Amino acid sequence: MTKGMDKSEAAFHRACRVLVGGVNSPVRAFRAVGGTPPVIARAAGAHVTDLDDNTYIDYVGSYGPAILGHAHETVVTAITKTVRHGTGFGAPTELETLLAEAIVAAVESIEKIRFVSSGTEAVMSAVRLVRAATGRDKIVKCIGGYHGHSDALLVSAGSGAATLGVPSSPGVPAGATADTVLVPYNNLAAARAAFRKHPGRIAGVLIEPVAGNMGVVPPAEGYLAGLRKLCDTNGALLIFDEVMTGFRVAYGGAQALYGVAPHVTVLGKIIGGGMPVGAFGASADIMAHLAPEGPVYQAGTLSGSPAAMAAGLATLQLLQQGGVYEELERRSADLADGLAKAAGAAGLGGKVCLNRVGSMLACFFAPGPVTDYADAAGADAKAFAAYFHKMLAGGVYLPPSPYEAMFVSAAHGDGDITRTVEASAEAFAAAAEAL
Repeated sequence: MTKGMDKSEAAFHRACRVLVGGVNSPVRAFRAVGGTPPVIARAAGAHVTDLDDNTYIDYVGSYGPAILGHAHETVVTAITKTVRHGTGFGAPTELETLLAEAIVAAVESIEKIRFVSSGTEAVMSAVRLVRAATGRDKIVKCIGGYHGHSDALLVSAGSGAATLGVPSSPGVPAGATADTVLVPYNNLAAARAAFRKHPGRIAGVLIEPVAGNMGVVPPAEGYLAGLRKLCDTNGALLIFDEVMTGFRVAYGGAQALYGVAPHVTVLGKIIGGGMPVGAFGASADIMAHLAPEGPVYQAGTLSGSPAAMAAGLATLQLLQQGGVYEELERRSADLADGLAKAAGAAGLGGKVCLNRVGSMLACFFAPGPVTDYADAAGADAKAFAAYFHKMLAGGVYLPPSPYEAMFVSAAHGDGDITRTVEASAEAFAAAAEAL
């Protein structure tokens, strides 16, 4: 059990005086679950510790990058060694090439890549590239899919936007989203209808192959392959937003897991080893449209940051070691099975839906199945908040939103899984009272 949060509360109130909402990313403010967030002081492995010395089993994992756990010695050493020689030069470094070579070797659909500094920047740039390569303007995206906060894509967005009840943001001109076509996730018929409605005008389909910003929602059988065929038939390009799933659900990403290759891939999180990074890649022909080879302009002073490249390269090298993904799968399955049994024991059988793909999980307080954003939005938010706070008090730190994914890391041990399942017994009982 936690020891109290006096120091965290004081630190958060201080932050509110100088930071908007006390945070630099909205979901951290706990608006979806209520209360004051713990202010984290340090982390190691599968655990984070706040200013009051409360230590939690962490399933936020920096929202995905911490696949090896926090402060992995090899990754920290790579970063430290690199920054001793400088933090950035605005000039080429060999580290950029080394990480690019590792990614190209791992992701079959990528021949060339461009590094940027965030997932938002990567998706925005990929969309611009796709529009230029096809000579078309319209982009199809899924309702509830979050692809960063660029204007054209911040419409019917999941994750943080849905958490705050702002599926579209003020400040986004109507014209910015006029060429964004919305369809439900996992609905191939709706995607076909979009192409019929806009013949010869759709540049690409942008999708998270595993939706991770409406909880965790896996693709239906044949859905991704159907989208690829639909794009090929209509001269459009399929963009996989693998910012979350890239090197998370498999070493080559969701496209390796499901055997469906997109035309363009967006990556982030894990390829930076915990440092800010994003990337987009495709065939050499498509990427040739990008400056300086082609006319599509994209630039970033801090793109290819040496520290991020070093951290990402060290992380990918560790992930290639035998047994990493097998252990992630085993422990994640144990966690999901344990949570399902605990929910049943609390009288929530048939009232809780657990979705999992690899080491990504989500717990919906809904009968299920949860196959799209409408299903996810129908889950009981009050029950989730009650569950969340009981888990936090029991020393388990979950993402503070029903629309965010839980992440298991290679640092989570069997004892962490056991303690998490034990804490969930009381947490599900609290949620049952809230339903």
